[in-house]
Amino acid sequence: MNTLKRFFKEAIVYGIAAVLPRAINILLVKLHTNTLQSDKYAENTIYFVYAAYFNALLTYGMETAFFRFFTKEQEKGKVISTSFISLFTTTFIFLVLMLYFSKNLAIYFGFANPIYFQILVLVTTLDTLVVLPYAYLRVTNRPVKFASYKILNILIYAFFNLFFLWYIPYAIKNNIHLTPFFIEIYENNPPVIFIFVANLIASLFTFILLLPLIFKFKLSFDKKLLYKMLHYGLPIMIGSLAFVTNENLDKLLLGKYLGKEQMGIYAACYKLGVFMTIYIMAFRLGAEPFFFNHAKEKNAKKTYAKILNWFTIIGAIFLLIIVSFIDFFADLLLGKTEYFQALAIVPIILIANLFLGIYNNLSIWYKLTDRTKYGMYFSIAGAIITVVINIIFIPIIGFMASAWATLITYGFMTLISYKYGKKYYAVPYDLKNIFVYLILSIGFSYSSFIFFRGNILISTILLITFTGIIFWNEKSEIKKIIKNDY
Repeated sequence: MNTLKRFFKEAIVYGIAAVLPRAINILLVKLHTNTLQSDKYAENTIYFVYAAYFNALLTYGMETAFFRFFTKEQEKGKVISTSFISLFTTTFIFLVLMLYFSKNLAIYFGFANPIYFQILVLVTTLDTLVVLPYAYLRVTNRPVKFASYKILNILIYAFFNLFFLWYIPYAIKNNIHLTPFFIEIYENNPPVIFIFVANLIASLFTFILLLPLIFKFKLSFDKKLLYKMLHYGLPIMIGSLAFVTNENLDKLLLGKYLGKEQMGIYAACYKLGVFMTIYIMAFRLGAEPFFFNHAKEKNAKKTYAKILNWFTIIGAIFLLIIVSFIDFFADLLLGKTEYFQALAIVPIILIANLFLGIYNNLSIWYKLTDRTKYGMYFSIAGAIITVVINIIFIPIIGFMASAWATLITYGFMTLISYKYGKKYYAVPYDLKNIFVYLILSIGFSYSSFIFFRGNILISTILLITFTGIIFWNEKSEIKKIIKNDY
């Protein structure tokens, strides 16, 4: 099988691993918005914002460092063992300190109840400890096993969400027999806590299932190797923290300036951008180990260029589909009409996420040349742009400021990464094609949203026209992929 075709095949499996959990999560959005008022939905948002920060902090770039050194070093077992011992030690210290000071920290982070923070700490600990087992499955080309664990995790999470938030109140209302224990905990706790509990149960199950993989290797620790991995990974950690800021600080600032209700409305509509996020995640899961494993191939750079071209094509199609039928997706996922007032942010967020995906593809240059500090610089610059735009413009134009800040940030990061990439690891990207597809997709999406919103016929025509242009322009490339000519 040719290199490009093998990449797409693995990406499809990783896509399933990304799409199914996110798709189920999307379906749960409606359950959450129907169950929680917008201010309580904001509480749920705060929980997952801090989860993202803690995950970035606790992994400190070790996942990407693991990919780099696993493909670079001869002693694979030593890379695995050293990485895990390091992560386990720092995560255990985090767990002890956070739980000991949990009451004061819960107040500091704005949680209404300390138990919310305690659950967050436990979930983050468990999720950190399975980062390397998941990374090992990816780097050793076992996407099916990786996907199975990911899907099982979300199924458990979804089951307990439905059990606590739908079945128990349904059973109480219809006098269906329930154990008094469940009735008592449901009636004496706010609904939002059950989302956190479901998350904890799912993480615990996943950790137990992956535990045998953790102890499969002989424990050995190499200080020199750890130093090299930290030197490579710590800039990625700082970049990841800045990235989390780009993704999440807007929600915290909206809560501060406009209140939790507006924050909850924005966060719910932001979830519609998850369709693009799913696509980017699926692509990244397959692309990151692929890029490292094929870096020494003679035609590696040409392959990377073709991958970005196809990434942009598929992303542009996703953008047009979601924007053209945005009311359908909103009705399907959001439920309450009070959340619809922020739908105008969705096209902007989708375009921003598409740029983020392009940036992720471009970022391979600093990962392969061991210049991860540049990724840190770009992310920090992006975080500064995010903070400045949000603070200045939220009081003026509300949540639209946060959407535009996201787009400007990721657009800037994409451009600057491409500029420096040309200097240190020049890849022959087809900029003309990429630019044309982006302009056409954004133009058609704008027309559909502004002039033809709700007109299914016109929106469908625009979509068919765009895909027809792509097929005509790329027909020779499609034939090569099908015939294994790469």
